[in-house]
Amino acid sequence: DCRQYMNRSCEECLKNVTCLWCASSRKCMEYPVRRVLPPADLCELHSARWGVCWVNFEALIIAMSVVGGTLLIMLGVCCCCCCCKKKSKKQVSGPDKDDERAAREREKRRVRQEERRAEMKSRHDEIRRKYGTV
Repeated sequence: DCRQYMNRSCEECLKNVTCLWCASSRKCMEYPVRRVLPPADLCELHSARWGVCWVNFEALIIAMSVVGGTLLIMLGVCCCCCCCKKKSKKQVSGPDKDDERAAREREKRRVRQEERRAEMKSRHDEIRRKYGTV
């Protein structure tokens, strides 16, 4: 029970992990486990201590927000860098599937055009032979 540390120091109160020290009222009380943060009517955030006496909840929230935000930004930058590297590797390493498909189509058209050209040449040669213009 945290009430037994009521008139003692913060360090003695926080030896029990279920206790919360309120610096403004100098009271040791049970940590409200159903809530993440202690309610203001129990103890103000700038006065509430839990775990260690030298960090209050307000500073802890700000520090965790800064660290979390920094980690998220770093993660985003890393993802962008990885995506950019993949794109540049893909372009340098060779053509992608669309380029290969387009190249195959061009080659098919070129072959068909040469076949048509050869067929037209043979027709013209037959016509020339038929009329004796060769």
